[in-house]
Amino acid sequence: MSPLFGSRKDEKPAQDTPAARDEQEQWFLPLDTRDYLRGLFGQLKQPVILELFTRPGQNDKFSEFCEKLLRDLARISDKIEVRHYGPDDERFREAGIDFTPEILASPDRYKLRFTGAPAGEEARSFIETIMLASTGDSGLSQPSKELLATLKEPREAKVFTSPTCPYCPGQVMNGVRAAIERPDLVSFRYVEIGENSELADRYNVGSVPHTVFNDTLVALGQEPEVRFVVELVTLKSAEEWLKEHGAALAAPEGAKDVDVVILGGGPAGLAAAIYVVRSGLSAVVLEKQNVGGQVALTPVVENYPGFPAIAGAKLVDILFQHSREYAEVKELTEVSEVKLGKRIEVYTLGGEVYTCRALVLAMGATWRQLGVSGEQKFFGRGVSYCASCDGYFYRGRKVAVVGGGNTAITDALHLKHLGAEVTVIHRRGELRAEKHLQDCLVREGVPMRWNSVVTAIEGETAVTGLRIKDLVKAEESSLPVDGVFIAIGQQANSDLARQIGVMTDEDGFILVDEGMRTNIPRVYAAGDITGGIRQIVTAIGKGTTAALTLFEDLSKRGEV
Repeated sequence: MSPLFGSRKDEKPAQDTPAARDEQEQWFLPLDTRDYLRGLFGQLKQPVILELFTRPGQNDKFSEFCEKLLRDLARISDKIEVRHYGPDDERFREAGIDFTPEILASPDRYKLRFTGAPAGEEARSFIETIMLASTGDSGLSQPSKELLATLKEPREAKVFTSPTCPYCPGQVMNGVRAAIERPDLVSFRYVEIGENSELADRYNVGSVPHTVFNDTLVALGQEPEVRFVVELVTLKSAEEWLKEHGAALAAPEGAKDVDVVILGGGPAGLAAAIYVVRSGLSAVVLEKQNVGGQVALTPVVENYPGFPAIAGAKLVDILFQHSREYAEVKELTEVSEVKLGKRIEVYTLGGEVYTCRALVLAMGATWRQLGVSGEQKFFGRGVSYCASCDGYFYRGRKVAVVGGGNTAITDALHLKHLGAEVTVIHRRGELRAEKHLQDCLVREGVPMRWNSVVTAIEGETAVTGLRIKDLVKAEESSLPVDGVFIAIGQQANSDLARQIGVMTDEDGFILVDEGMRTNIPRVYAAGDITGGIRQIVTAIGKGTTAALTLFEDLSKRGEV
């Protein structure tokens, strides 16, 4: 959606008159955002009450942000009513407000709390919450609705977020939708960690999104909708529950038949979708998380032809919008099983089944781990693999970045610009990153630990330091840090591929020929999951090649 909170410096009133300029200065939201919201809010049905709670001396600048934002929203639509309460008001105590600013959305019908200003990435989820609260339609899938219908006891989900986390809005909306579907038993709370560090520390939050169900079960990262609902209802991990009740997921009324199913919505999968459909075939893209893969987490992309510098999220949005002109792209859709046969069958955790002639595996790769003590113990409590997601939490704190490639140095620069005190640890005596990034690192004065490896991550309840071994001197030392960001490469997300017999190398990357064919007929692979040079341009090239190859193969078989 359009950005809500953009710069106003280039905005000009429709008429350059003193009256028009005075009217313009009364607004907080920029003109293009107001126009966008007017069109969106035209779909509102029931009135939405937004209760704002503020306390002088607590997060004042964020309280002011909320006051201006809500004031503008109420001016844009007469279906939005804002009520503002301070600590002396009875409603403040009645609502049990402990941290401010806090916004309750439609408290007459739902239990929806936004603790902290919904800025940055979370602006999207806040506006979507208003829309859903007005329509009363959760928008959940049928399997999720059926699971929630079995709920007999109260449930609360807290999702801790940061303004820069691209995965957080999806997890927030999982909670909002569940609370709207079962307003009698489900309550939801969004917590922005920068404004509510005390609350974040209470729940040992060190990575976002961090979800807590009924103060007992913790989930890290964004989850597909059905997985979130399973854990909310059962207070068990989805894996544990599915072992016992996997068959309880709603069976589909009928399989959806397409020519090609593409697993993965990164650059390779999106490019494959475009070229498959342009070849005259039908396709669907199934993405477990949000589209874009690793690109969406890159603060700035500077090596994509045609764009000297572009935010990773913006480049993903361009690719996403283009691919959607050709094929259906389904985010947060987790595939549970693939069955080979004359028609390949693809089963999702949400209960859908797709049958297809050809399958493209483009699930990408995930972060490689150090494999040292403390790494798993402190994941989400000081150990992170995503600087874009979690960097905001470490402003003004000491962190280390482990690695020497483009990702590691980009992460280090991002953290430095956020205000963190950064040290880079690299096992070699020189970096593998592009010279431009190395020059930036030197210019920013980021200290290096050369020829060094992390041997242990230390702490009690959260990371407090690292044990580092100097490979040249064969000496170990301690480095006090509040967090460590690990960027030492990737490993292929190929578990599903291996389950159906696709051959991989010793590192799990899928083996393909020059046409992106795997060892199984009509099954192709593209992008980072095939190893080699892992760049956006090469992923798109591999996705394109897979699409054209499968069209050629199907044509030879007389299936086109």
